[in-house]
Amino acid sequence: MDVDVNEIDTLIMASINHDYIGNSDACIIQGKLGLSEECACFDTSGLGCTDAIYALWLAHSLVESGASKKCLVLEGSSSSLITNVRNRNANMLFGDAGAAILVDRSDKEYESFFHLKSLGKDWKKIVTPAGGFRLPVQRDIVDLEIMDPVGNPYHLSDSVMQGGDVFKFAIDNAPDSISKVIEYAKSSYQEIDFFAIHQANGQIVRTIINHAGLPKDKASAETFSKYGNCGGTSVLVNYCDQMFGKVSNSTLFVSFGVGLSVASCKLDLSDTINGGVTLYKTPDCIQSRDELISEWVKFIKNED
Repeated sequence: MDVDVNEIDTLIMASINHDYIGNSDACIIQGKLGLSEECACFDTSGLGCTDAIYALWLAHSLVESGASKKCLVLEGSSSSLITNVRNRNANMLFGDAGAAILVDRSDKEYESFFHLKSLGKDWKKIVTPAGGFRLPVQRDIVDLEIMDPVGNPYHLSDSVMQGGDVFKFAIDNAPDSISKVIEYAKSSYQEIDFFAIHQANGQIVRTIINHAGLPKDKASAETFSKYGNCGGTSVLVNYCDQMFGKVSNSTLFVSFGVGLSVASCKLDLSDTINGGVTLYKTPDCIQSRDELISEWVKFIKNED
C-alpha cells in the first residue's frame, strides 16, 4: 500500500494505555512517522473495548464532512503490562494488539452507519479505581493488596470488573445494537458478510451470536482462542484474522465495555486492503524500565 505521509492530515490514537499523562501519544507518533506539521493529532481515551469503533466514527465524520482528507486511526491495547500474573481472572484472559486504519476520501461512495450507546450509571461495573486524579497512586496504596472472594489478588490500580453484571450487559446490549444499526442502514442480517464481535471471551461471543440470531458461518469466537481479549483492538483483530484474503462488501462491527458503552457500525469494506494479523516481535531497541528511569533522571538534572 503506497501512501504519501504528507497527505495524512489527521492522526487519531485510540487507547486507554497511554505512554505519558498529559502528553498526546498521537503527537509523539506523528514525530516518529514524519507526518506533516499541519497534521491534526489527538488521542481518544476512556472507552476501552469500544474505542476503536468510536475512533472510526470520528474518522468517518471528519472525512465525510470534508474536515479531513486522509485520517490515520491507530488503536492499541497493552493489557499484559498492567495485569497481575497471579490473578487468574485476568492473566489468562487478555492479549496485546495494535491496529492501523487509513480512512480517506474517494470519488466512489462508500456508506457507513454507526450506533453508539452510553450507560454511565453503571460505570463502576468495569473500573480501575486508582491512577487518575480522583485517586492518584501514592505510597499508601502501592503495596495495598486486596483478595477477592475466590483468592485473586487485586491492587487499586488494577482493572476491576463485576463479571456477572458485565456478562448480562453484553448479551442484552450487543444484539440490540446490531439490530439498530442494521435497521438504520435499511439492511438485513443476510446482507452482512461478516459480524466482527468484540472478543471479550468465548462464552460471551457465542451467547451474543445465539441471542442475535447471527448465521454461524458469519461470526466467530476463534480469534479469542488465538489472541485472547485484545481490548479495543479485538474487533479489528477479529475482522483481519477471519476475513483475510476474502472480500467483504458489508461488515458489521460491534463492541461493548467500560463506560459502560456499546458501539456498532456497518461499513462497506469492498475495496479495503486487509493486511491480516502478524505476531509482533519486540525490537531490541526498546528501553528497559531501569534505562527509562535513568534517562528521565538525567533529563530532569539537565545532564546529557
